[in-house]
Amino acid sequence: MQLLEFEQPIQELEDQLVKAEEIQKAGSVDVEQTINDLKAKILSTRKDIYDNLTPWQRVQVSRHPERPYTLGYIRNICDDFIELHGDRNIKDDTAMVGGWGMIGDQSIMFVGQQKGENTKLRQYRNFGMANPEGYRKALRLMRMAEKFQKPIVTLIDTPGAYPGSEAEERGQAEAIARNIYEMFRIKTPIICIVIGEGASGGAIGIGVGDKVYMLENTWYSVIAPESCSSILWRSWDFKREAAAALKLTAKDMYANKLIDGIIPEPVGGAHTNPTEMYQIIKKTIVDSIAELKQIPIDTLVSQRIEKFCQMGVYNE
Repeated sequence: MQLLEFEQPIQELEDQLVKAEEIQKAGSVDVEQTINDLKAKILSTRKDIYDNLTPWQRVQVSRHPERPYTLGYIRNICDDFIELHGDRNIKDDTAMVGGWGMIGDQSIMFVGQQKGENTKLRQYRNFGMANPEGYRKALRLMRMAEKFQKPIVTLIDTPGAYPGSEAEERGQAEAIARNIYEMFRIKTPIICIVIGEGASGGAIGIGVGDKVYMLENTWYSVIAPESCSSILWRSWDFKREAAAALKLTAKDMYANKLIDGIIPEPVGGAHTNPTEMYQIIKKTIVDSIAELKQIPIDTLVSQRIEKFCQMGVYNE
């Protein structure tokens, strides 16, 4: 497993563990107790590190290349999944995925950004940066869910909407604004979960919901720390300070009443135990749908609008 820079103490312990296991296999010395002690020490060290992460370190964890992505979650929590394609206007945007998934006897419309598991797939998925047709596809699928009165789950993981000139020419801003406007009014339960990066309008374009959650080691902000640093300090060297100032962590977002809850991750992040993370997400989705189903749909829509209208500080 690839370790991040701040996880160096774990790397040293894992190197010692490998050597101990090699000695054990050779059979010359009984080091079973040493192996058990090292495993316990690794777990303890990882917990200590992750209990005290800085905002910038959480940003790094959210970008870990082995972290589960949208399709990984969908395929592992659903009993069956049928992906749907195209916006019925321009083309199929591979950075935005969606379709019908089954959890037990419940049909759910899943929508989310997909980054890709390796270099070739990341290029194919445009690094999770959707074009206007991606947001229009997402809205098409959400309207379909509304038509059949099925809940919607969006999985957010993007460094931002694609900023290319061709995206602007095809109406990037309008597509995102249209999604925000329509998601307020869609008459079916909507659950939004930030599973990695939640940057700018690219995230909020599928981020309006009755329940908005963030995984423990994710971030959600109007701008990425590097971009904020380059604007305020004219350099990327202050990204750590920018990450702290932006209040972008799950704890900050929850404290500011911008999300409804924080979903815990396995010790060391979702990438250390994807199987456990899938089950945690699945339970959150099932429990949230059961809760939202008890609320009359007109009341649900009114509460959704009211919740977002109360966000922020302003004067009239």
